[in-house]
Amino acid sequence: MNTAQIQRPVVLVTGSGGLIGSRIVPELRKSYTVVGMDLHPPEQKAADVDHWIQVDLIEDESVAEALSELRANHGDHLASVVHLAAYYDFSGKESPLYDELTIQGTRRLIQNLHPMHVEQFQFTSSLLVMKSVAVGQCLTEQSPTAAEWAYPQSKLATEKLLREEHGDIPVLILRIAGVYDDAGHSLPISNQIQRIYEKQMESYFFPGDENCGQSFIHLDDLTQSIVAAVDRRNQLPNFKTLLIGEEDVMSYEQLQDAIGQHLHGKDWPTIRIPATMAKAGAWIKQKMASCEEEEPFIKPWMVDLADQNYPINATEAKQCLGWTPNHSLRETLPRILERLKENPIEFYQVNHLGSLEPSEPKGMNS
Repeated sequence: MNTAQIQRPVVLVTGSGGLIGSRIVPELRKSYTVVGMDLHPPEQKAADVDHWIQVDLIEDESVAEALSELRANHGDHLASVVHLAAYYDFSGKESPLYDELTIQGTRRLIQNLHPMHVEQFQFTSSLLVMKSVAVGQCLTEQSPTAAEWAYPQSKLATEKLLREEHGDIPVLILRIAGVYDDAGHSLPISNQIQRIYEKQMESYFFPGDENCGQSFIHLDDLTQSIVAAVDRRNQLPNFKTLLIGEEDVMSYEQLQDAIGQHLHGKDWPTIRIPATMAKAGAWIKQKMASCEEEEPFIKPWMVDLADQNYPINATEAKQCLGWTPNHSLRETLPRILERLKENPIEFYQVNHLGSLEPSEPKGMNS
């Protein structure tokens, strides 16, 4: 480590080896000394941190030892802590890790940081903690919350914990929209693409309002928002919540039609069906899936969320961070779909969509 690196402000990134962390670290390293903490070492040397420390956030002793190593090597002053580490499972199943890792892991971290001088603690929450709004309305930072399943419930509980226990450490809550990039890397988007590409029966039916939609955010824009928040850490309030996402939101119908047009040359017809029928179909398909088959993405509990509507007004984030998204899902979607058409097998692997027979790409026969 050279003298210039030692003199630069130190930023701690938890979950530094994950999808978001691995994109943030190289950008932060342009101006900061970055210490990464994660359960497993980073895989890509090119995106490596200046100093990596192993930590298991569900263990008190591990967190204490990790922070002790941090202080021994970099002192007691941190410019920012970018806290990305959390538990996430799209199956909707309850898991003790939502409490042990996301909630209590954050408690262990913030408590062990209290003896240090920390200029900022960033917590990456989720837009899903918020209450859905009617079509034509937009979410703001003042909108009510209503987390409806395990993942957003754990995020909302962690926000409450930080409000109660942050002490003198300034906290920034980023409620982040659905993340994607040019390769996909979004479970809802990639699975919707798969259903239309394969012409699955489920792709023609929808139990909610087709005019509803959800804000998304390109991974590159999310990265820039987090870096901007670190840069402006001393200009932000002691406790602040910001919505991070694109204001241009594609409705479910628009997304269906755009995917269908690009893959099959025509708008994709969508028939609205009763929620009870959709739940029954999802339950039956899940029960019929054998051990050898991939588990169906659509679960019965998702049907209840089909009418959720999450467009946002991102004015506060733009003003506080001096940041504006440079991408939109509407403009990026063709690039995502071209990757699928150019190399379906790789697309399925990257987006964890299960197997695809190389000899006959699915969905391309009329």
